[in-house]
Amino acid sequence: MTPDFRLRPVAEADFEPLLALSIRVLRADLERLGRFRPELRRERFRAVFHPATLSAIDVSGVCVGSIGAEPRTDHLHIHAFYVQPEFQGGGLGAAVLAQVTGQYPGLPVRIEVLKGSTALGFWLRQGFGQSGKQDFDLLLERPVPLGEAAGAP
Repeated sequence: MTPDFRLRPVAEADFEPLLALSIRVLRADLERLGRFRPELRRERFRAVFHPATLSAIDVSGVCVGSIGAEPRTDHLHIHAFYVQPEFQGGGLGAAVLAQVTGQYPGLPVRIEVLKGSTALGFWLRQGFGQSGKQDFDLLLERPVPLGEAAGAP
C-alpha cells in the first residue's frame, strides 16, 4: 500500500538532510562511474535547491525525499527526485511522479539518469524511453499520452 504523502516547497532546513539523501541514493552509481565528489554533489544540489521548483516529500510529517519539476517551453524537466531507500518499491515514487506530472498535462516529461543506475527500471516502468545519451547520463522522455494536447499547461 502506497503511504500517504504531502508535497511542500523545500525550506533551508531541508538542505542538509536532502543533500545527504541525494548522496546516499547516488553514491554507488557515481563511484562506479568515477564521478563521486562530495563538494560537486553539494554544488549541484545547491544549484537546484529552490522552493519554487523543488518539493520535499513528507510521509507522516517526516521528510523522506524530494522532487524537482521545472516546466519548460516544450517539456517538463524532472530533477532531484530522491526517495529514502526504505520507502522505495512500495509505489511512493510512482504516486509522487503522477501527482507532479499531472499538474502539467500535455507536456512530455524528461529526466537524466546515470548510466547503469538501478533507478532506470523505475523510469522504464513509468513509461519513459531513452531519447539520447551524454557521457555519464541517459536522457529519458515520456511522451504526451494520446488524447492530451501537446503544450497544454
